[in-house]
Amino acid sequence: MFFDGSLNINGAGAGILFVSPNKDKLRYVLRILFSASNNVAEYEACLHGIRLAVELGVKRLYVHSDSALVINQLNNEWDTTHEKMDLYCKEIRKWESNFYGIEYIHVVRDRNQAADALSKIGSSRAQIPQGVFVQDIHTPSVGTDLINKQPNEAMLIDDTTSTTSSHDWRAPFIKYISDGSGFQDKTENECLIRRSKNYILVDGRLMRRMQAPKCCSNAYPKMMASSF
Repeated sequence: MFFDGSLNINGAGAGILFVSPNKDKLRYVLRILFSASNNVAEYEACLHGIRLAVELGVKRLYVHSDSALVINQLNNEWDTTHEKMDLYCKEIRKWESNFYGIEYIHVVRDRNQAADALSKIGSSRAQIPQGVFVQDIHTPSVGTDLINKQPNEAMLIDDTTSTTSSHDWRAPFIKYISDGSGFQDKTENECLIRRSKNYILVDGRLMRRMQAPKCCSNAYPKMMASSF
């Protein structure tokens, strides 16, 4: 299975391509009709693809995508430090028991062109080609109460400390939270990952999480480092 998500001015969409051992192909387009980011589109594609595989009776599944974020989180190599991603991962885990084996494999974008083309059909609301299945998704598959939920303002403060014009210390955090990319140096990258857990992006602005009182800390689920 190959999957991809897409986001443009018309909305979000996703594409799923199944390739059997005999090279038979099934193509699916998802038109996402609720407000969604690219990461949400990627996870919706992955989740719907796995559900479809179960319905098709597939027992061994290789899941391919060029989304390093989704693949590394599903392989437990990256933390899911945002509620919505955590919910998507947990939902996908529930479906894994339907397979004898399932693997998540990161591929370069060139190897995911077919799924990418399908996702762009969904996000652009273009005409569906003959032989391609289509499904409209009106609501998120997980955490409906979280998709439109804003972070608790009492727990966040806008991190507006002064920066120079030549260097903004917030830039590496914003980039890591947005797409999971970090430093080449292992020590610097580990420090970035550790410190990024103190921040979250709200409408593109870096916000610092305030520490919750110990008596109620369990009431605040772990946040996730990515822009949904």
